[in-house]
Amino acid sequence: MDYKKVYFIGIGGIGMSGLAQLLVQQGKQVSGSDREESPTTEMLARKGISVTIGQTADNVALDTDLVIYSDAVYADNPERMRAADMGIPQYSYFEALGEVSRSMRTIAVAGTHGKTTTTGMLAKMLSDAAVEPTAIIGSIVRDFESNYLPGRPDLFVVEACEYRDHILKLSPEILVITNVELDHTDYFPDLAALQETFRIAAEKVPSFAQASEGGPAQGGVIVTNPSDPNIAPILQNVTAKVIDYTQVHTPTLQLIGEFNRENAQAAKAAALAAFPDLDERTIDESLSSYRGAWRRFEYRGKTPSGALVYDDYAHHPTAIMKTIEAARARFPGKKIVVAFHPHLYSRTKSLIHEFAAALATADFAIVAPIYAAREALDPTVSNHILAKLINSTMRQGYKSDLCLGTSLTCAPAIAIDSFDEIRDRLLQEGEDALIITMGAGDIYKVAQQIAD
Repeated sequence: MDYKKVYFIGIGGIGMSGLAQLLVQQGKQVSGSDREESPTTEMLARKGISVTIGQTADNVALDTDLVIYSDAVYADNPERMRAADMGIPQYSYFEALGEVSRSMRTIAVAGTHGKTTTTGMLAKMLSDAAVEPTAIIGSIVRDFESNYLPGRPDLFVVEACEYRDHILKLSPEILVITNVELDHTDYFPDLAALQETFRIAAEKVPSFAQASEGGPAQGGVIVTNPSDPNIAPILQNVTAKVIDYTQVHTPTLQLIGEFNRENAQAAKAAALAAFPDLDERTIDESLSSYRGAWRRFEYRGKTPSGALVYDDYAHHPTAIMKTIEAARARFPGKKIVVAFHPHLYSRTKSLIHEFAAALATADFAIVAPIYAAREALDPTVSNHILAKLINSTMRQGYKSDLCLGTSLTCAPAIAIDSFDEIRDRLLQEGEDALIITMGAGDIYKVAQQIAD
């Protein structure tokens, strides 16, 4: 991009903040705004990027060359309206990311689950192998304390999202598809519609012969599980080489769960597809030392009474179920207590039976009010409706002493309408409990409050 002075609206978004850092590395003058402070806005401020909290028209300077806005920022935002009045070009986040992708050799990581972990692993492996990738990851990776990894200007590792066909803005030479399940039901009416987006993305990957001519490595590659029945139809007409990540050997990981082993397989397969001459011992050592990312089963400490506290981003039924399963395997004998923050009315409503089944695998579940994000209130679905359904799904033999003598209704799952009350309820758990705050909203704030 030739623009020199760039203003970000919603700069605290995890992808937006990563792109802001990338443009700074490219020598551009970057500033932006967000509605409230967050770990990402604080990180940007520490790195010398000007962030304004609060959004008003006056924030957009007259000499701004380009505005980049988050998908959560609509056209009636005062800063976007100001930019429109002044004739300043505007790109959505993924439009801007697409411009970056076109000028760099791109490895994009997509899929319903595991994108962030796989992207973080891949970026770390290539960095540890001295390949020096530039990377944008969908969370703050503990190994480099950022969601952005500065590197060479011709190699880009990026997390891709299928929502609203955003993935189609990118131009990957190597595309990783971790898995495919119905999600983003406010945009995709059914699984077939979601698969169609992935099909188009897969068919955009150049053929193996085209991408490898004169290149430093084997390009035109799709890394996925071709035996997955949700993925197989996507691959029917691709011209790129397909690599089955399930055949890749990985070392022992610090991260819990079979799903993270699969993420590691996909990351390693992508690294070797991009750079076949990499030393396998080096990348295995990198994988085994990967420490995870913010809000990916992240240990936050203990409560005053000794309960372990973890925080996790899981907001889809499959991710919830797999996380609870992995926690049980790592901490046998612990009572698994989940405080879940549903994300979006549409997702909660469309997958409510699946959510109930997943949360019923915990020993005790607290359901917070639905995090609306970009959606208007839908009174036909609520945390109380979900909690009631969990109770009807819960396995037999539930012990009724979990409420610990509180005035709350004693049930396997309860709906609580404020974070303060959720905090107080979780603080009653003893040292036999493993508490997981879970969801894509801001439930992580409760974990911060209850952990030492």
